[in-house]
Amino acid sequence: MQQNNGIDKKQMISFAVLCLVLFGAMFYFQNKQMKEEELKAQQQKTEQVKNAVKQTQATNINPNVTPNAIQTANLSNKELNVEFSSLGGQVSKVQLSEYKAYNNKTDQADLPLYLINKNNSNYGFQFKDKTGKVINTKDLVFSPTVNGNAVTMTANYNGAVIQFIYTLLPKYTLDFKVRTQGLAAVTSDNKADFIWDYSVRNLEKGRAQEQSHSEFSYAFNNYKDYDYDGRTTMEEEKETLNWIGVKQQFFTSVIEAKNGFTQSKGNQENVEEGEYLKKLNYEGFVQMTGSELNQDFTWYFMPLDLPLLKSYDKNFDEILPLGWSFIGAMNRYFFMWLYAIIAGWGLSAGWVIFAMTIIVKLILSPIMYKQHKLSAMMKVIRPEIDEANAKFKDADPMKKQQATMEIYRKAGVNQMAGCLPALVQIPIFYALFRFFPNFIDLRGQGFWFAKDLTAYDDLIKLPFKVPFLGDHLSIFALACTIVILIYTVMTSGNMQQPQQEGMPNMKVLMYIFPITFLFFLNTSASGLSWYYFVSNAINILIILVIKYVILDEKKIHAQIQANKEKPKTEGKFQKKMREMMEQAQQQQQTQEKNKKK
Repeated sequence: MQQNNGIDKKQMISFAVLCLVLFGAMFYFQNKQMKEEELKAQQQKTEQVKNAVKQTQATNINPNVTPNAIQTANLSNKELNVEFSSLGGQVSKVQLSEYKAYNNKTDQADLPLYLINKNNSNYGFQFKDKTGKVINTKDLVFSPTVNGNAVTMTANYNGAVIQFIYTLLPKYTLDFKVRTQGLAAVTSDNKADFIWDYSVRNLEKGRAQEQSHSEFSYAFNNYKDYDYDGRTTMEEEKETLNWIGVKQQFFTSVIEAKNGFTQSKGNQENVEEGEYLKKLNYEGFVQMTGSELNQDFTWYFMPLDLPLLKSYDKNFDEILPLGWSFIGAMNRYFFMWLYAIIAGWGLSAGWVIFAMTIIVKLILSPIMYKQHKLSAMMKVIRPEIDEANAKFKDADPMKKQQATMEIYRKAGVNQMAGCLPALVQIPIFYALFRFFPNFIDLRGQGFWFAKDLTAYDDLIKLPFKVPFLGDHLSIFALACTIVILIYTVMTSGNMQQPQQEGMPNMKVLMYIFPITFLFFLNTSASGLSWYYFVSNAINILIILVIKYVILDEKKIHAQIQANKEKPKTEGKFQKKMREMMEQAQQQQQTQEKNKKK
């Protein structure tokens, strides 16, 4: 029976030809794709202009509404610069003074950071008058009055007075009170519909990454429960929301209703290109008393900084997507804590990550030692395994498996122990996958050729887009892929080859797996790639030290021989496996007897 040794020469030639064809096709269609993208962008700009004209026309329910009639008022402190528009009496501009936005032209974070600007946010309270006509406060013209750190916006509608009172407070907070007088003569409604349309602005370098982190977030059950929604629709008609927010990668805009929003629903859609990432629309009801709208709200325009979010005591810290259950706890109470401790030594962000990696590897070193000791023991008993495979080459596969397990049992080798390091690495990998693109302390922190460790490095730019890779190659991702391949070569020596024709060659699969990491890491946070480059480089050093300094194959061989002489106590797992195999063998024998009959 011929052994499957992986890819033969014909397969390699076919693969090379296929690659040439694919790259040729990409070059051929490159110009066509670029022209289509330019045309699409032009059509999108035209559509945006049309929508702006329609919106302006829709707001003119009052013939006195003209561009000259629209006024603005401003409030500011060290954290926020806020502008208010008399059209709708709403917040028309919000700048976070202490942060900067990414600039595509300079490849630097050097632009003013606006969460709200250029009409990307639009909100108002909607109700019907007694004739059935729909009235929305965003269509009314208010008169602004500034008094210290407060702005009062006043509008009149058919004798009713509507006031929006904004007060700028510390900690990224804007108090928002709604007061009406005489509205009961205009409407008979007992609730008003709060409608908020929000387009997420592109503030970070990694567009796809930032877009995936943009979503609805909200709390209910008296701030005790939290949920988020990144899907196309959002429905919470049975819950009373304490606050509703639009989360971005590092910032969020939240409105809190003191008496809650009811019958909430919303939808969202991605924007493929341009300065916006996503469009979100929210609708929820607030109660009116005696047909008067007198409710208290609070706006928060804040960075997703964990200590800040926890200081509000409103469950805002759940907005930060650090992972569920113990994954999130690992980030909150270990990785963030560890980063803060090491950063206190005065190291730059990249070297802090380097030191973090070393500390994590030291913590995991006992597990790695057991793994490599097991690998050495497997190497020692390999001749016995090969002999058993040859002996039962044409026999029942169940007998071959039983013989192999018996060799492991006598040698004192527990195959399941080799799975432990992999199982430990999975939650750590997922925790770091959440940590690096969401930890605001890393935002804008450069290291070598990476200008922002929360985004990809793109020193190598491609003249075309490659599916799943994009238009660049990340050096950190490439370096990480190479060291993972080296580590794979060093640890795959003891892997058994398939004994049956047609079975996949696990070594070949192991070599392909690291390459898939390149596609994943190329558009991920460069801090994550740097961490795993250092981690796998340390793994290689540990293997060399264990193999040539710590472990002695002669001693291991002697230990295995001593293990064979000792009386064996069968563990629960081994007993269960043996019983299952014996049961399966009995069933197989019964089936064969029935076939003969």
